[in-house]
Amino acid sequence: MSYPGIGPFLGFQYTIDLNYSSLLDFDEADMVVAGPGALDGISKCFSDTGRATPEEVIYWMTDRQQSEFARLGLRFDGLYGRPLQPIDCQNVFCEISKYARVAHPDIAGIANRRRIKQIYRPNHKPLPLPRFPSRWGLHVPSEQARRRPSYHEPVQPSFI
Repeated sequence: MSYPGIGPFLGFQYTIDLNYSSLLDFDEADMVVAGPGALDGISKCFSDTGRATPEEVIYWMTDRQQSEFARLGLRFDGLYGRPLQPIDCQNVFCEISKYARVAHPDIAGIANRRRIKQIYRPNHKPLPLPRFPSRWGLHVPSEQARRRPSYHEPVQPSFI
């Protein structure tokens, strides 16, 4: 953050990116910084977070993901079995901020933004198989075995 123009969130993003390489080896769940989009998304999801910091809200969501998916009857197997990490939940809140600008323009949030910078344009070209940091230990299926999962398939919670 000693470089001009690098604040807490951008510094965090660069650190996460470097940590995905072989240069660093920190547990990515050790730290999260809520960016401007996540701050807005959190304000659109929760009318009152008490005295919890935005980062505490992100960790709370990360910790509760399995019980909330089960409670709602949603099937979510993670990213090839890898559960959501704090950085993922930070990104989810940012995406909620953007989605809500279109779907719920009456909900201003703390940023009071209304405009979307990009318009979705479908592209039907097949995507290549993704590449992930090797330390994640993911077993990505081959191109032939890949199928688009349905996250709306109801499942019976395992605790019932």
